[in-house]
Amino acid sequence: MTLLEVSDLEVRHGQLAAVNGLDLSVSDGVTLAVIGANGAGKSTLLRALAGVLRPSRGTIRFDGQDITAMPAHRRVAAGIALVPEGRRLFPSLTVEENLLVGTYRKRPGPWTIARVQELFPWMVERRRQVASQLSGGEQQAVAIGRALVSNPRLLLLDEVSLGLAPVIVRRIYEVLPEILDAGTTVLVVEQDVSQALRVADRVQCLLEGRSVLEGTPAELTPDQIEQAYFGLPPAVAGGTD
Repeated sequence: MTLLEVSDLEVRHGQLAAVNGLDLSVSDGVTLAVIGANGAGKSTLLRALAGVLRPSRGTIRFDGQDITAMPAHRRVAAGIALVPEGRRLFPSLTVEENLLVGTYRKRPGPWTIARVQELFPWMVERRRQVASQLSGGEQQAVAIGRALVSNPRLLLLDEVSLGLAPVIVRRIYEVLPEILDAGTTVLVVEQDVSQALRVADRVQCLLEGRSVLEGTPAELTPDQIEQAYFGLPPAVAGGTD
């Protein structure tokens, strides 16, 4: 079943079409990784899906409903949650208080603060610590937990690995199977191609706001990915003597 369907989507920043004629679909219960270099339109796409940005053209359908003009707070109630680039926690609030923020528009479902603390056990002892005192990886975990307690059907992860050590990134992504098992579909935006290929059921590559490659990780060759990611002609992507 298709949970999310995007058709001919255009999102502009002034005169710039950051997303341009994009088609994308996400099936229920899978992980789609959207990859691409800086400026490819990945974060703009997620903000449009979350309702933060209004498209200038195209449609967004979620669970069969046209949500293109739906405001962001109603999308949360409908089951879409965004973990934004840079985490965007409230630095003066505690870990537990930041999690509570995510319950404001929550839907019925399995995710509670206690369930998030099971996913990230360190949060129990440090629930009263303010977010500004946490490491980058800990802040990212809280941001994911804040999104989960709204009980989303679709979780949007924007550049989870940004600025974090590889070992911390691996630990964060290790919780992904449990999130999927709880019934949440995941759309993750990543610049780290190897990480995206490890966690995704399907991969879609953007270049200058357009989709230039998609498939399963097993279907896509390194040369195809390199060519799509950098916009190189096939001979250059494969290398020359």
